[in-house]
Amino acid sequence: MATAQTDTGRSNQKKRTRTAIVDAARALIGAGSEVTMPAIARAALVSEATAYRYFPDLPSLIGEALAGVWPDPVDALRPVADSRDPVERVAFACEFLLRGILARQGGVRAMMAATIVRPDTESMRPGIRFGLIDHALAPLADTLGAADPDAFTQLKRSLAVVVGADALFTLTDQLGLTPDEAVASAVRTATTLTEAAVRVVAEG
Repeated sequence: MATAQTDTGRSNQKKRTRTAIVDAARALIGAGSEVTMPAIARAALVSEATAYRYFPDLPSLIGEALAGVWPDPVDALRPVADSRDPVERVAFACEFLLRGILARQGGVRAMMAATIVRPDTESMRPGIRFGLIDHALAPLADTLGAADPDAFTQLKRSLAVVVGADALFTLTDQLGLTPDEAVASAVRTATTLTEAAVRVVAEG
């Protein structure tokens, strides 16, 4: 009986430690702080070695910390749910995603840095952009998607280049735009691409 109680106590302690580490990572991400394993360990009041016992690398920890933070595409685009205008929907999706990235940029930057060094961890990065793009373009699926599947696929690919952290940080870090200017620039580009596709449908 004593052994069973001891095992249960250890199991509960491990769960509490793991939760503390994830909560610390989530708090640092939400605060916009630099997200590193040493910083997370300090915030969780554990050693860095302990943090690595629970998570083999930073991407796996950030991935768990961000799990469930982003809403699904249907909920994210609910404010434009009644709109059948793909341009309006894409503009909303683009701004929604980029504002969310800015709010969590410490974690996003850390994840990006890790996946550049280790491309095999790319699958740990949240893929919310693709779901948002697909849902935003739903009104075009039965028109452009049916008439010219290749053009529809290319539009999605083009938007994926614009609607994401990579483009956002290029605009802020390398081109010196403010966050608001960067978001506005990306939204303009995304809507321009979508407007061109809509014209193809109208002229076809």
